[in-house]
Amino acid sequence: MTDKRGIARPPRTVGVDHGGSRREPKRTPTPGRARRADMKIGIIGAGNIGGNLTRRLTALGHDVSVANSRGPHTLGGLAEETGATPVRVEDAARGAEVVVVTVPLKAVPDLPSGLFDEAAEDVAVIDTGNYYPRQRDGKIEGIEDEGLTESRWTERQIGHPVIKAFNGTYAQDILDRHRPAGASDRMALPVAGDDEAAKRKVRALIEELGFGTVDAGGIDDSWRQQPDTPVYGLRGDAESVAKALAEASPERKPEFRA
Repeated sequence: MTDKRGIARPPRTVGVDHGGSRREPKRTPTPGRARRADMKIGIIGAGNIGGNLTRRLTALGHDVSVANSRGPHTLGGLAEETGATPVRVEDAARGAEVVVVTVPLKAVPDLPSGLFDEAAEDVAVIDTGNYYPRQRDGKIEGIEDEGLTESRWTERQIGHPVIKAFNGTYAQDILDRHRPAGASDRMALPVAGDDEAAKRKVRALIEELGFGTVDAGGIDDSWRQQPDTPVYGLRGDAESVAKALAEASPERKPEFRA
């Protein structure tokens, strides 16, 4: 069973995502107007979150490469639908300015070494992952015994700083709930990370996708947006997201321990 972000999770704790395959039309430059520079973006993981980010980002005109653990030959449908380039995981970050890692936490240590060696020098790596020890991942000692946040543990596995975002976002909302800046019902997403330049890049990309953002602090503060916190799954504006982050508790409940 998959969770609202498109990765395996407990069916009893939070609502289940219904997926989605609707695609926006490709954006066409307006004649006579300068067009913004598009980015090269790599997406590792083609589940509900990865698939829907592929749909939206290609629709916005970005150059998207997408990979999964089963190989590029399994991504033909998504590639045909979106115009994204299916690649091997080893090649997903090549030349990329942004890389989205959206795989089950237990699969993170299996990602290729040197994954970001050929990425852009200032690549921003987005981590969408969540830890579900009883339902999927088994015990991860660094998280439970050392007290690392889930994204700090992920950083150590992949050898690169990450920006935590989209981990508490319904996958279908990526397709359906984007709104222009200033809209009264515009959702905001929490974004945590230590690299301020990378965080700014990710926040700008989320804004382009049609969502507001709230700075949730550094990666050691990212427990505030992990599963079972007030902001997790919240469909709220920036004020309500900031309030939910402030109300979070660092205690990990028994159901989120192995």
